[in-house]
This record gives sequence, structure tokens and C-alpha cells, in this order.
Amino acid sequence: MADRFRITLGQLNPTVGDLPGNAAKARVAWEQARAAGADMLALPEMFITGYQTQDLVLKAAFTEDAMAEIERLAQDCANGPAIGIGGPFAEEDRLYNAYYVLKDGKIVARVLKHELPHKQLFDEWRLFNVGPISGPYALNGLRIGSPICEDAWWPEVAETLAETGAEILLVPNGSPYHRNKLDLRMGHMVARVVETGLPLVYLNSVGGQDDQLYDGGSFVLNPGEDGGAVKVMQMAPFDEMIEHLDFERTPQGWRAVPGRMDHQPDEWEQDYRAMTEGLRDYMRKSGFKKVVLGLSGGIDSALVATIASDAIGPENVRCVMLPSEYTSQASLDDAADCAARLGVRLDTVHIEGARDAVGQALAHLMEGTRPDTTEENIQSRLRGVMLMALSNKFGELLLTTGNKSEVAVGYATIYGDMAGGYNPIKDLYKTRVFQTCRWRNDNHRDWMRGPAGEVVPPQIITKPPSAELRPDQKDQDSLPPYEVLDAILEGLVEKDLALKDLVAQGFDPDTVKKVETLLYGSEWKRYQAAPGPRISTKAFWLDRRYPLVNRWRDSL
Repeated sequence: MADRFRITLGQLNPTVGDLPGNAAKARVAWEQARAAGADMLALPEMFITGYQTQDLVLKAAFTEDAMAEIERLAQDCANGPAIGIGGPFAEEDRLYNAYYVLKDGKIVARVLKHELPHKQLFDEWRLFNVGPISGPYALNGLRIGSPICEDAWWPEVAETLAETGAEILLVPNGSPYHRNKLDLRMGHMVARVVETGLPLVYLNSVGGQDDQLYDGGSFVLNPGEDGGAVKVMQMAPFDEMIEHLDFERTPQGWRAVPGRMDHQPDEWEQDYRAMTEGLRDYMRKSGFKKVVLGLSGGIDSALVATIASDAIGPENVRCVMLPSEYTSQASLDDAADCAARLGVRLDTVHIEGARDAVGQALAHLMEGTRPDTTEENIQSRLRGVMLMALSNKFGELLLTTGNKSEVAVGYATIYGDMAGGYNPIKDLYKTRVFQTCRWRNDNHRDWMRGPAGEVVPPQIITKPPSAELRPDQKDQDSLPPYEVLDAILEGLVEKDLALKDLVAQGFDPDTVKKVETLLYGSEWKRYQAAPGPRISTKAFWLDRRYPLVNRWRDSL
């Protein structure tokens, strides 16, 4: 009986729908596993299809193609280590989230996911049937139990595997990022190790998919000698990597041999990396090479320009200043300063002529009315028209620049500054925008393609925010101070607090009620907003799904 077992861990980045490409990535990893003398290559949950597929997996032809791709992979990789790979499994009228084990040219085991996540951004109850709890599978003398992602967040599956003879737990995941997620995962996995007394491998995907980021951060736990669990391997977040892990048989059972222990960055760096990788992967997977955005001289567009520079390089970023007579000289200077610091292209397109032409075209219908937000929004919408024209002409992805505070309360113009294909800061409250700019000015990492140093001019960070759609306009003319607004929004959105709860915390009742009114009244705008990376526990879109028409309001 062998006393050593080597698993090659593939913390890799699949692309949803790219079945041949994902299979090719698996083959490359398998070659490395074979060269390293591994007994098994382990790949993440739903790797062959990419994750999440959403309703794509309900299309029978897609699922059939995915299953056929796994069959071909088994045949192509017959002479070497086994492969564990996630994919769909259809049988009669049932569909499962499965983990396939391939060996000697065929499928030798198939694990079916039992616990289907159905909260936050997940809705697997719509897609899959609940699988029975599978027993362990045997490879080269080792009995392996594979709870699939959510299966390991609850005791039942892991305990059943231990009771039926599993000697280690290998957990394949498609676990999306949110702030401080590693600590949450670690707590659940430690519990499984303590309950079962088995070592555990947590293998996660990396990469972006629409609004979701898969952050890797794979790790390995051994049972502690006196209870608890000991981390013996930690892989870096967000990086694709292939790592070999050895297990040895000991008098206490199988134990993982300690391996690499990569540094885990703090929440500011991980959030920034998530926004950067989200944009980079969205562009790579949808075929865009360059971006265009409006650079106003304000902090939001400065941060988006910086993220874009770090994601794809300054040479691939076009910024456009679109001034009117309400645009201050300070904003013009700040935009130019920011573009120069980043090394991005900056073009200027004046909107006064187009705005006057629209005003003249509408004059006979608006005669006798007083100017209001209608005229202000025409300016914003013209900027959207011009930026979309540049996007269409040059094939550059238009980035929108509204932060979560603005998106929440509708402080954005539909078909205007909301126009675009992706918003890197969609899930970042305004107060965190300021701090993120300060963090980026003080920090530079190898994965950033933009320049080091103070790339966001200090004066942009310190000046009062303004849309500059009328004379001397400031955001706080119509909104509470952002420190107050963001705290109320976090209570309403992330924590689902009642108004009375917020008032009890010391917030002004009228202000709380106003913010709630703006939040619900802007639902229709968010329904049409560009996607952006999820970095909080309650991002707008799949995390929070409210009716567009909703007459209920909380009462005090």
C-alpha cells in the first residue's frame, strides 16, 4: 500500500462557455501533473463550463457538449494521473452540478452536489437537482471525499464521507469574492476538519465572470494534534497557479506535507485587485483591447482611469474631457494632471454647441417652462452620446464611473453618465473611493500595469465633489454628507435594517427617510446599469433583487 499521494492543484481561470478552451487548459495542467509524478490533478467546480453559467446550463445542447468534452478529456489523458474536474451531469430529466473523476481513459467516479446555494448571488435550486450524498472514491490506495463547494459549508456531507471511509477531503469550489471572504471560508473549513478529523484541501477558481470575481486563495488544513486545524498551505489570491501537494500516511492517518504559504493582502489591496481583475477579465473574455471613459477632473473618473491603467496598461486607455461653461478651470487642470500622471491619452470634446442645438430643437415644446434638471441631464446625455460614438468608432469599451453611493440613490443620469459597458467602481461607496485613491497613491504592486507613485492628484481627493451641471453645484446641495449617506446606505442595503434601527443609531429621521425614498425610487435605473465587480456582501444585481415598481415604504 502506497504511503505517499501527490495532488496537483489547478487554481485556474476558466471562461464560461469556452468548452474547448477550458479543456485545453486542463490538458496543460495535466501535463504538468504527469511531469511532477502526481497521482491526481484537481480542478475547481464546474471547470469545464466556467462558473457561474446561470441559465446557459439549462440548454440541453450546451450540457451535452460539456459532458462530451469531459469524455474526450478522459480519453486524451488516459496515460497518467487521474483528473478531478467539475461539470454538469444530465440524466433523464435531472441535471446535477457534478465532480467527475477521470482515470485510464474513462470516468471512474462522479460526485453530485448535495447542498445547492440559493442565497445572495446564487440560485442553484433553479438550475440543478439535489444530488444524493456520494461516498468517497479510491485512487492509488487513497480514499478521497469531495464535498462540492457549498457541501463543505454544512456538516452533513463531510461527516457522511468520513463515516463511509474518506481519508482526506478535497473540496472543489467556484467561490466568488467579497471583502474578507477568506476568513469566512476558513471558519467553515476548520469546522469540517474538527468534525471529521480529516485533512482538507480547499481548491478555488480565479478570474472574473460578468459581475463576479473568483479569488482563488486555495489552502490546505491538517487536523491539529490537540484539536482544531493547522493551515499547512496557502496559495495567493487572484493568481492562476499550479501547485503540487503531497500527502503522507502517518500513525494518525493521512496528512498533507506543509507547502507554500503565500501572503494574503489586506482588504484594501484585495478590493482594488478585484476591481482591476474584474475589468481585465471582462475585457479579455468579451474581446475588448482598449477602453474609453469621460475624465471629469473628479475623484470617481480619476479612480476608474487608474484601475483601467493598472488592468490593461495606460497605452490602452483613452480619456475624454467633455466640458461646458459650467466646467471649472480647476476641473480641466485636474483632469489633465491626472492623465499626465497615468500616462493615458486625453482628448477634449466641447458639448456647448451640441447642447445648444438640442435646446433649439426642443424650444418650441418647452416654451414657457423654467430650466431645471431636464436641461442639466441633456448635458450628461450628450456626453454619453459622444463617448458611445467613440466607443463604436474605435472598438473601445466605454467605462462608466458612478460609485455605489450614486448608483444607490439615483444620483446619475440614465442614458447619460450611466451609459457604458462596464463600471469598475459600481460596488464601492464614495467614502471608500476616497480611501482607495489614497491607498493606490501609496502602493504599487507587480500586477499593476500603470505607473507607481501619486497617480491621483491630491487636489482631486480633497476638493468637494460636483457634477458641474449648473453654476457652483456641489453633490451635498442635494445629498447628505457622504459619511452619513454611506452609513445609512450600508444599513439599508447590506444589513437590511429598518428605519427605526438607523434612527436608534443616531441618524436624523428625515434624512433616513429621504435616503430610503431615493434608494427605492432608483431601482429602475439600476436595472439598466452597466455590470461591475462585486466586492461587498450585497452588490446591486444578483445579490439584491427588488421590484422596479414598489409602493411599500418603511415607517417610523
